[in-house]
Amino acid sequence: MEIVDLSDEYVGTFCKCLEDWSAEMREAGDHKEAWLRRHRDKGLRVKLARDEGGRIVGLIQYMRAEEAPVIGRNFHYIYCIWVHGYKEGVGDHRKKGIGKALLLAAEEDARSLGSKGLAAWGLRIPVFMRSAWFKRQGYRVVDRDGMIELVYKAFAQDAAVPKLLKVKKSPPAGECRVRVTCLLNGWCPAQALVYERARKVASEFPDAAEFVGVDTDDRKTLEEWGMADALFIDDRQLRTGPPPSVEAIRKQLVARMKKRGIATGVGRSSRVGSASD
Repeated sequence: MEIVDLSDEYVGTFCKCLEDWSAEMREAGDHKEAWLRRHRDKGLRVKLARDEGGRIVGLIQYMRAEEAPVIGRNFHYIYCIWVHGYKEGVGDHRKKGIGKALLLAAEEDARSLGSKGLAAWGLRIPVFMRSAWFKRQGYRVVDRDGMIELVYKAFAQDAAVPKLLKVKKSPPAGECRVRVTCLLNGWCPAQALVYERARKVASEFPDAAEFVGVDTDDRKTLEEWGMADALFIDDRQLRTGPPPSVEAIRKQLVARMKKRGIATGVGRSSRVGSASD
């Protein structure tokens, strides 16, 4: 196994989070490809783990804090570290030290770029991006919001401590129709999947629902909301991890329509709104 930089050869599998075999990844559209194009010239760094057969089995992506969904300067922020763990595709490669090798490569790279530290978001529960795993690699918790912890490893004594973004805004309910609002960060195909499913469901009820997409890859919009991804039906936030199915979103939307006494009419084309709606 070796650690390599992202090259054009591997862009496709990187943008599908190594899950080329997954039908769900095809549902997620091309949002990550667009995000990659926007950020390659803004300091985005990607390291890939390649096995002896030339297959990509792990990835880490990180960015200068000034461009990332975090508060602080002069450090790098990890969006995601992922080792393929499914039987499909390239198979399960967990528990082989690949995650540690990717993290070490990112740390060495960030140091070489003059970064004063490396931060990551982590979950307090034993699932993807566990904060406990980062703690075992020498990181410490510097901020917390519910189940999310911000972990950090400083490379310099004068490194400032980063902070998590704090939620500042939630969407209002729609006036004549139920409003489905989805915040999209661009870098995560799972959230892109939520976005596309929510938009599809809203389009099924053009007289009763409207869809509003919010681009939190825009820094001003990100700071205005204080969060990078979320799904709301009117002013109620839905859980998005793991991504809810089309059926689950539809059920929540119809329930809201009934509660508001809005008929689930059809007949007009759906309206896709923007963050300024």
